[in-house]
Amino acid sequence: MITITYFGMFKQLQPSGTETLAWTGGTTEDLLAQLRQRGPQWATALQPGRIFKLAINQQLLRSDAAAPIHDGDEVALLPPVTGG
Repeated sequence: MITITYFGMFKQLQPSGTETLAWTGGTTEDLLAQLRQRGPQWATALQPGRIFKLAINQQLLRSDAAAPIHDGDEVALLPPVTGG
C-alpha cells in the first residue's frame, strides 16, 4: 500500500486530499499511468508535459526521470507554485 496526498488543483480530482492505493511496486511513471486511466480529467491533469512535481516520503523529485516507489511510501502530487 502507498499513500497519495494531493495538493492544490489535484484536490479537485481527489477531494479528500489523500488516498491509500494497493501497490505491488513500480515507478512514478507507473503510478501516473495508472492514475491517468481513471478518466479524462485525470488524464488531462497528469498528461506528459504538464508542469507539476512529485515527492516521495517528503523528498521532492528534481527530475522527470522515473523514480521507484516502494510499498509503504507516501507520494505527493504538487501543482506548480510561484513566489515573489
